[in-house]
Amino acid sequence: MAQVAGYRIVAPLGGSGDQLGIAPDGGHVVVRTVSERHAADPEFREHFRRETSAARAVSGPYTANVVGADADAPRPWVAAEYCAGVSLSESVATLGPLGPGELGTLGTMAAEALRRIHGAGILHYGLKPATVVITRSGPRITGFGGCGSGGSPGFIAPELLSGEGGSGPAADVFALGALLALAATGRNPHGAGGAQQVLYRTRHSGPDLVGVPDAEWAGFLARCLAKYPADRPSVPELAQWCAAHAGDEPWWDREPLSGMILGEEEYVAELAAMDGEFGDGTDGSGWDGISGAGASTVR
Repeated sequence: MAQVAGYRIVAPLGGSGDQLGIAPDGGHVVVRTVSERHAADPEFREHFRRETSAARAVSGPYTANVVGADADAPRPWVAAEYCAGVSLSESVATLGPLGPGELGTLGTMAAEALRRIHGAGILHYGLKPATVVITRSGPRITGFGGCGSGGSPGFIAPELLSGEGGSGPAADVFALGALLALAATGRNPHGAGGAQQVLYRTRHSGPDLVGVPDAEWAGFLARCLAKYPADRPSVPELAQWCAAHAGDEPWWDREPLSGMILGEEEYVAELAAMDGEFGDGTDGSGWDGISGAGASTVR
């Protein structure tokens, strides 16, 4: 059975180079090894060392926490908690758009995750529906650590698209605002179609907030999705606003979503129990960010 450091590799996770592993204590982890090309680059190794060191300082109930890394190994690697669940898009497709209190709960937890990530000196710059995994304990933010992990059209802040940069945490506020709009309406707030069309609308058109539960939420999300970083709320402001509008019920406990989450947990447990070898732990396609994935990416 292949291993990376002390992690037993049991299955590949999609085509990203991530692998499902088992930690010595039996926990499920996502293990990524970097490509040979990157491993031979001293500058990359130093960048990798800084990124993983900062990411290991992040901890909390709403992030996929990094549990191990080695920038000096022949093939540098990093391991993060595996979050068994379904993506935010899958959960919205299953339950339908979230109500005001449910949105508040999602926003509060996601903002707390961002607060901890930013507190470690990391900017996510890759928030998108696939990096918000809904687990049995609620939403978990995955994919942080930067290094080119990238977002998806409609969730990338306009200043990043223009190349002006300089927005810092405000870019993550924009992405979270877009995710909340998706959860509220079931749609990308910058529309459908080809990537270039969506990116153009992100830079030049206002967001589509038709169907957001009420005018108060619509106004707040419009602030989060403002074209200029200075016009958006800060992460603490976002967290405070969402907490004041959060509901009491954990919406992820509702069927059929809770059953889907349980099914993903059981599926990963079955993979972990297998004796067969699904990967050798050394075929990473290149470093593009620390991630802990939902189990749906295994299939």
